[in-house]
Amino acid sequence: MRRACMLFALLTACTPGGVAPSTGGSASTATIDINLTLDPGGYAPDTITIPVGSTIRFRNSDGFAHTASVLKGLSTFPASSPLTAAAQTQSGTAISQTWSTGNLAAGAVSQTILIDQPGTYLYACFYHYGAPMHGTIVAQ
Repeated sequence: MRRACMLFALLTACTPGGVAPSTGGSASTATIDINLTLDPGGYAPDTITIPVGSTIRFRNSDGFAHTASVLKGLSTFPASSPLTAAAQTQSGTAISQTWSTGNLAAGAVSQTILIDQPGTYLYACFYHYGAPMHGTIVAQ
């Protein structure tokens, strides 16, 4: 059983966008980079699969402000932005909550967000929704 768990952890960590699950110690934290000026611009990775119990955070490596805000209850990205000005204020610390990084200035790092429930979570930038600046978190 222990070998199977170790093999699973190694395989998951080698999957693009994958993060090794916790094996009893502190949970893994994945960082999603935000940069609209790189090619392709947006979130990197724009889709991440991460185990329940881990955390994520967002780092703005761009020269201007961005947000990452959950599109609560949506399974596809609407044509126009559903985000309100509330996305400019940091809120939430769990993936299952309504959360936003708020305005992340150049070089800033967001709060950590706990992956507390499995599911697929869509998020986007308040300022650059039409760029399109969208991302997906798959929590397993």
